Amino acid sequence: MSAPRYSSQGPKPGAETPFGSPNPHRLYRNREAGRIFGVCAGIADFIGVDPLVVRIGAVIGLVFFFMPTLGAYLLAALVLPTRPAHLFGSRDEEEFWRTVATKPDRTLAGLRHKFSDMERRLQDLEAHVASPEFTLDRAIRDLDRQGGR
Repeated sequence: MSAPRYSSQGPKPGAETPFGSPNPHRLYRNREAGRIFGVCAGIADFIGVDPLVVRIGAVIGLVFFFMPTLGAYLLAALVLPTRPAHLFGSRDEEEFWRTVATKPDRTLAGLRHKFSDMERRLQDLEAHVASPEFTLDRAIRDLDRQGGR
């Protein structure tokens, strides 16, 4: 089995990484939710807002800065890849990766809380296994097994 290869742009969606799952939260064109090329819907997906907000911003940009806005939109339509059909495994996974991108401090706090909870439970388990009661219970159980033969 060969090691996974990485390009300068990072792993491709669905590619194997040492961490088990690459971050699929990238900027794509969302043709399913889009009107023309899906650029506004893709930007809205990426930043986690309603596509209508991005579309209103694009129209305002067209009114005040017609050529730069039109050029940026057409360039994005040409450059951005189309969003894959099954980008995320579940809605929870999509929400996790969106939070990682938009609010990394909240994600880090959530992970810190989960790991501190797991550490506390592991310490409780270690305390139980190292306790004299556990040793006594195991010795009695072993005696019951030997006596039952």
